[in-house]
Amino acid sequence: MAGWDATLWSIPVAAYLLGSIPFGLLLGRLFGAADVRKEGSGNIGATNVARVAGPVAGVFTLLLDAGKGAGAVFLASKLADGSATWMMTALLCALLGHCFPIWLGFRGGKGVATAAGAFLALCPIAMLGAMILFLLVVAFWRFVSLGSISAAAAMPLLIYFFWAPHHAPPHVVTFGTLAAALLIVYKHDGNIQRLVQGDEPKFSFRGKKDAP
Repeated sequence: MAGWDATLWSIPVAAYLLGSIPFGLLLGRLFGAADVRKEGSGNIGATNVARVAGPVAGVFTLLLDAGKGAGAVFLASKLADGSATWMMTALLCALLGHCFPIWLGFRGGKGVATAAGAFLALCPIAMLGAMILFLLVVAFWRFVSLGSISAAAAMPLLIYFFWAPHHAPPHVVTFGTLAAALLIVYKHDGNIQRLVQGDEPKFSFRGKKDAP
């Protein structure tokens, strides 16, 4: 029993370490950018990597960052026999790892792609709804940050309605999703200020000059 408990308690550690892998920084260097933290918005997420190092690097960053979240939830599901509590724990720890990676002095990305991958593994229908909302917001206003904030803010409600037919999610999932949404919105504080001031750049794949 003690060994099994140790296995379960290894889930948050493994999820955090997985989430903390700075794929954006590594891929930026691989694709010719010295340090994406010193160019564009200074973020290691897919949007800034695409601006600084090109769209291919951005797409790979998006996929790998999402894979971190999905992998953490999948691992928790296997080790904890599908426990919603441990899957939610893994999701939050992977998100914390991405936003506050130990390798980069706890200064990481904004967590959108990592959260998207994790929620895709946790509740695909809710994530599909959030993705549609994100795409609609970006299509109309061309602000990736606004799309990300909108999708994050909507996720607690989407999880509540789409967790399972005629069943509300466990409290740990409801409050865990709310915590994840609040963290993502908090990490977009600078973007929110620029949106209010009218200084937020609209997204474009055309090059480095589009980002402040």
